[in-house]
Amino acid sequence: MDVDNRRLVSCMVRAMQGEELTLGFLGGPITQGSLASRPEHSYAENVYRWWKETFPNAHFQYVNAGVGGTDSHFGTARAKRDLLEKDPDVVVVDFSVNDLPEKHFQETFEGLLRKILGWHSRPAVLVLNNVYYDTGKSAQDLHNQVAGHYQVPWVSIRDTVYREMAGGVYAMGELTADGLHPNDFGHGLVAREVIRYLEEVKQEAQKQGVCGIVKNGWIFAEERKLPEPLTRNGYEHAVYLDCRNSFPELSGFVPDAREEMYRGDFFRNGWIGKKKGNGICFEVECSCLAIQYRKAVGGRACIAGITVEREDGSGKSKGETIGNGVMLDGNFDEDWGDCLYLQELLRYRDRARYKVRIEVTKEGEIPFYLLSLIVA
Repeated sequence: MDVDNRRLVSCMVRAMQGEELTLGFLGGPITQGSLASRPEHSYAENVYRWWKETFPNAHFQYVNAGVGGTDSHFGTARAKRDLLEKDPDVVVVDFSVNDLPEKHFQETFEGLLRKILGWHSRPAVLVLNNVYYDTGKSAQDLHNQVAGHYQVPWVSIRDTVYREMAGGVYAMGELTADGLHPNDFGHGLVAREVIRYLEEVKQEAQKQGVCGIVKNGWIFAEERKLPEPLTRNGYEHAVYLDCRNSFPELSGFVPDAREEMYRGDFFRNGWIGKKKGNGICFEVECSCLAIQYRKAVGGRACIAGITVEREDGSGKSKGETIGNGVMLDGNFDEDWGDCLYLQELLRYRDRARYKVRIEVTKEGEIPFYLLSLIVA
């Protein structure tokens, strides 16, 4: 593949010189460490240890921004808050199993890559393609078209570990208990492939340093500007609205301003509705809109309804109601845990101001939990 490794080479030269670097990992459940017995057995922490052991004179900060059950649509909205504000130097991005292999997610993935690549710390980016071990399913082909467009390198688990499994080197049960999320051994193999690529780049970094074309950790070559987008690119500037940065009209819903207590404690900073008739109303300007709420296991959660009305310039409704009758069912029919569910409401409507009204229509033992609106 035709890639531009200058950012990654520069980071490695800086590490050789004993500087401080921040390593970030942004993705879904596998990045979070799902089914690893301990966080230190996840692929992300294995890769983090490689950096520390390979460059013992450097100082590293580790940021794991993996969130289980989420895709790149949510990723591009939360990237700034969860990762980029920490000014990462290296970012591994992995959404290939939570994104569906369709054009919408190619577009949201491109928005995410552009947001990371354009951040002022100019991080080096490595795309990781995980895979469903039971089916071989992955969004990697569409993701890697985007990565190739920006000359960003990628590491494919479908083309390496999965292929070895299919060839009889491993049984699926040795790698994963559920056909998707790796166990400790599987995480180790994912890390092996990432590290294999990093080792190749390290050899290049050693040559660059010896040749004297690196000064103070930076390669003397004009960094090329980002090319024109491959897709329509409507999500690069997506914004995540929760109770920390949005103040909707409340009619019974209450904000949940508790801070996250531990990694994986994601149901925070949203709004809670408990009783039938409890409502919440947002006014947002956008052309793309999605809502994120909790689906809880057990069949005991509240259900809400939602309407979206387009306003005219005076703030009055134009009479166009979108999503009337859409049900937001807080009940999850899986058993692996509560889900951060993302439901798209608008895609490329006219950019306008919209009123978004949510109302609890059926009570349950578990309150309706609205996590965010994502607007673009």
